[in-house]
Amino acid sequence: HDEIDFEFLGNLSGDPYILHTNVFTQGKGNREQQFYLWFDPTKDFHTYSILWNPQSIIFSVDGTPIRQFKNLESKGIPFPKNQAMSIYSSLWNADDWATRGGLVKADWSKAPFTASYRNFNAQACTWSSGSSRCSSSSSSGSSSWLSQSLDATGQERIKWVQKNYMIYNYCT
Repeated sequence: HDEIDFEFLGNLSGDPYILHTNVFTQGKGNREQQFYLWFDPTKDFHTYSILWNPQSIIFSVDGTPIRQFKNLESKGIPFPKNQAMSIYSSLWNADDWATRGGLVKADWSKAPFTASYRNFNAQACTWSSGSSRCSSSSSSGSSSWLSQSLDATGQERIKWVQKNYMIYNYCT
C-alpha cells in the first residue's frame, strides 16, 4: 500500500505535542520524521496540509513547510504514484509505541477522545481505469498544486523548522 501520514503522538500533560510524518510506498514505510509543535494543537484550529504532486510531497503546518519528500525515482527510491489514494482520519490506540516508546499508556478514563475539522478542502486528480486524470482547471496555471514546488523562502522555512523542532529523522 501507499500512505502519506500526519500523526499526533500522545503526550503527558504539559509536554510538547509531537507531530509524526511518514511516507509509505509499495508497502514500505520507515520514512519517518518527527517534530515538536511550536504551539498546543488542542487550543485552536490549525491548518495541516499535504501537497502531493509528481515532483514531491510537502508537509506544512499553518502554511509553514516542515518536510519535503522528493520524487527520487531516478535514483531508485520509490515514490507513491501507482494507485488511487483515499483520505482517512482516525483516532487509534498506538500506546504500544507512540507515547514515549510505549512507556505511557492511554488514559481510558478520559474517553471518548475526539477530533474536529473545519474548512476541509481537497484538490485532486481522479483515478479511473488504472490511470490518473486531472481536469484542465486543476492543472492550469503556473501556481497550480500539480506543478507547485518550494521557492527559496519555503526552503529556508523548512531548514528553520528542522533545525529548531525536528526530533527524529529516519535518514540520520
